[in-house]
Amino acid sequence: MIKRNNSFNIAIVGLGQIGNYLYNELNIKKKQIEKKTGKKIKIVAISAKNKNKKRKFKINKNIFFSNPLDIYKKKIDILFETIGLSGGISKKIVEKALKKKIHVITPNKALIAKHGDNLSKLAEKNKVNLEFEASVAGGIPILRTIKEGLATNQIKKIYGILNGTTNYILSEMENSNENFDKVLQKAQKLGYAEPSNPKLDLNGFDAFAKVRILSALAFNNKISKSNCIMEGIENIELKDIRIADQLNLRVKLLGISEIINNQLFETVHPCLVNKNTYIGNVNGVMNAVILQGKPIGESIFQGEGAGPGPTSSSLLSDLMSILRGNINYSFGIPFGKRKSIKSFNNNYYTNSLYLRFEVKDKPGVLSSITNRLAKFNISVKRIIQTPDKKNKRATIVIITHKTSEINSKKCLSIFKKNRNIIKFPTLIRLYN
Repeated sequence: MIKRNNSFNIAIVGLGQIGNYLYNELNIKKKQIEKKTGKKIKIVAISAKNKNKKRKFKINKNIFFSNPLDIYKKKIDILFETIGLSGGISKKIVEKALKKKIHVITPNKALIAKHGDNLSKLAEKNKVNLEFEASVAGGIPILRTIKEGLATNQIKKIYGILNGTTNYILSEMENSNENFDKVLQKAQKLGYAEPSNPKLDLNGFDAFAKVRILSALAFNNKISKSNCIMEGIENIELKDIRIADQLNLRVKLLGISEIINNQLFETVHPCLVNKNTYIGNVNGVMNAVILQGKPIGESIFQGEGAGPGPTSSSLLSDLMSILRGNINYSFGIPFGKRKSIKSFNNNYYTNSLYLRFEVKDKPGVLSSITNRLAKFNISVKRIIQTPDKKNKRATIVIITHKTSEINSKKCLSIFKKNRNIIKFPTLIRLYN
């Protein structure tokens, strides 16, 4: 929907950390936006749970609506949805906006990963934009780059560090020599992790939602719904960080999406990467996306991935695109031309493995472990054994040659019954 006049009315639903920052940015940068687009903007409606909550700046209560659906009493041209739910009121508000021919901008990766296909179809039908640049990799303009800058490239693989919270935690554990819980508290104080419930960052869900969005854009497919490997960093201990350091490796939570034998493979899990590689040196809250395409080759994009500043940067980028009259397909091509791709069987995903066993320090324990690995054709590349004589325990770390997921699962499940193994082995895949 191209506006004939030069004024656009804006609504913001959700005034959390991102919504508050965005509200302030829109007010501060009105003149800059007008100068660059020739269009004026005006915030005519805002909505949040609590009108009286203390905020860093004054909010005009005349445009405040406690019920987010009441914002449509105002004439709106562009809606920012920053609530962040994967469905529910977030979905309802966005659907209603699109049906009313209102452009929608959102950083809500959970919503797009779950309902992006239907919402993009609705936007296309009503000739308005559904923009979600801020949903992936904070301030890095990776989605627009894929849709526009690399539109004629054939992309085969896209991977990287897609969650600033987990990257900060892993980096800080290494730098400070502090355990997971202590570093998580630091991340919460600094605003890098949710203060009440950081689970979706830590368990890999946040990064995985981004992987599904990237896949849909990179490979022109509909959003995958198949079960994939999704693991977070909750089981990574300081001991693993120290051992990795001895091996000249670092732990990184990687999101990976690629086409293997014309099938779609998507995963998120911790990886051990070499310290001498590019991805091994992306630390702190930084995100990095590495894209392999033809004829472009390998392209690398890096920037801050956590915090309201980078997110607002991408939200305003989407706003500028709409104000300039760019009517785009949400996923780069018409909905009807996006295909469904068969999913790669995760059982055949192969990696070398880092396996850490905490065991009773008794004769024969190591041989029982290596014999079990051999029965499942998992060959040992390296063994590090560290005794704890005081507690009559030992830590055994085994680096394996490449093996399949199905082999490792079957093999490790048997260790649950071994009384000499104190806790279930920690498994970290080595990035190939």
